[in-house]
Amino acid sequence: MSVLVRNNVKIAGQGTRSIVFAHGFGCDQNMWRFIAPAFEDSFRTVLFDNVGAGGSDLSAFSPAKYSHLQGYADDIVELGHALDIKGGVFVGHSVSAMIGVLAAKKAPELFEGLVLVGPSPRYIDDDGYTGGFSAAQIEELLDFLDSNHMGWSAAMAPAIMGNPDRPELGQELTNSFCRTDPEIAKHFARTTFMSDNREDLPGLDARALVLQCKEDVIAPVSVGEYVHRQLPNSKLVILDATGHCPNLSAPDAVIKAIREFV
Repeated sequence: MSVLVRNNVKIAGQGTRSIVFAHGFGCDQNMWRFIAPAFEDSFRTVLFDNVGAGGSDLSAFSPAKYSHLQGYADDIVELGHALDIKGGVFVGHSVSAMIGVLAAKKAPELFEGLVLVGPSPRYIDDDGYTGGFSAAQIEELLDFLDSNHMGWSAAMAPAIMGNPDRPELGQELTNSFCRTDPEIAKHFARTTFMSDNREDLPGLDARALVLQCKEDVIAPVSVGEYVHRQLPNSKLVILDATGHCPNLSAPDAVIKAIREFV
């Protein structure tokens, strides 16, 4: 099956360079609807769904392949080659930020710039490193998801989104989580929250923009600062926004930062 069909790839815009938008856990390409159109006048915009999400081919989901983030990164490399992308820009939200780093390291010709929105190379605290969660907290989170997908979605999505004064945002994320196949969601959550990609950061050649919200329960400011310190050619922008999904809650600020970077 063509990667363009498997990953539900949608192309728009009229630029000669490509800008690829990758969504986070429990989401799909619709999460970029406020961002991507702003770049259609100067880029070829590429939207897609990770296998197991949105309009992707669910039958292509392989527990073995996708037990590591590299499996998702390999899909991006395949997509990039299919579209003949060279020197493009990759915009990755949440876990897809690290997936983009892995893809750029495997095929450095694809992207000259990476925009990492709320990235975290490791969610679990370690000696000298604050990821935001203890190992016990992550296990509790995953056990809750394993036992009650719908309940987990209803409880976690509003907390992840933040912005309690705008409950419609939390509801949208809840609905997105609930639409995800429960078994795939459980698998992707474990792959995401148990990952450790800290050693992959220093060897990245591409320019990087780290976009960090000033308050984020999933990826706190200390994590954004860590990513910035570890990347050899990066810029850190602290957005005047809260929550883990500024692509929905603060799209104008995200667009402005990306425009200044590209």
